[in-house]
Amino acid sequence: VQLQACGGGLVQAGGFLRLSCVASGRIFSNNGMGWFRQAPGKEREFVAGVDWSGSNANHADPVKGRFTISRDNGRVAKNTLYLQMNSLKSEDTAVYYCAAARGARVATIAREYTRWGQGTQVTVSS
Repeated sequence: VQLQACGGGLVQAGGFLRLSCVASGRIFSNNGMGWFRQAPGKEREFVAGVDWSGSNANHADPVKGRFTISRDNGRVAKNTLYLQMNSLKSEDTAVYYCAAARGARVATIAREYTRWGQGTQVTVSS
């Protein structure tokens, strides 16, 4: 399984971005997926997770109400995970990683994830 994240960039505070993560391989549609981020000098932190079907999701408190995770299991866009990020703040600046979980449910901690993408940089200027 390979995960390829894209969509990062430089945006002003208050702006928006949509991250995408395309998964190749058989695992995507049967597994929970998630987004994590890591800012300079900080540990990687959970941002959002979604279950295998896309029906259940969990968003970390700092992003709740601003970010939305979703997925397309091949209906329109092939095996793609999304993170819609609105009302961006300078503290959202980080490298964002998509990941595939070991199980089918929503996973919120890093050790529950077995596959990681390469990361995409998001920079929010104030």
